[in-house]
Amino acid sequence: MVIKKGDIIKVEYEGRLEDLTIFDSTELQGGKPIKFEVGVGLLIRGFDNSVVGKEVGDEFTITLKASEAYGEVDPQLIQTISREQLPKDIDPEPGMMLNAFDANGAQSVIWIKEVDDEFVTLDMNHPMAGKTLIFKIKILETGCEPDPPGTHECGCGCEHN
Repeated sequence: MVIKKGDIIKVEYEGRLEDLTIFDSTELQGGKPIKFEVGVGLLIRGFDNSVVGKEVGDEFTITLKASEAYGEVDPQLIQTISREQLPKDIDPEPGMMLNAFDANGAQSVIWIKEVDDEFVTLDMNHPMAGKTLIFKIKILETGCEPDPPGTHECGCGCEHN
């Protein structure tokens, strides 16, 4: 049966960067395949689109440009602030993740990009923004029920079903 938008499928996958570093995989997630509804935007667009037209048992590799994955880096989402603007209980280090809330209570993730004695550079882009991603995907089954929301957490800091 050919997979189409609206189908709920289960896949195994391995995600690598261009230098072939694995950033996420079924194995890293405890061996549990992910289940999702095709075409509803639960996964990055290029991954989601790549399964359409495939069948159970198909194994394939895709290379996604940043625009098909987490988008390009937006320089407007990178800001340098004084260390004094951070809460006193935070000892900032590059790579540290902070949670921020807007006036409506919506949460976003901010990554500390650089730190010196006076300033901290904050990056509100997704940590995988601007990167080309390579996925090996194997389609295991169709017609299954999706996982409950928030039960699959990949190594990139976001949540998928």
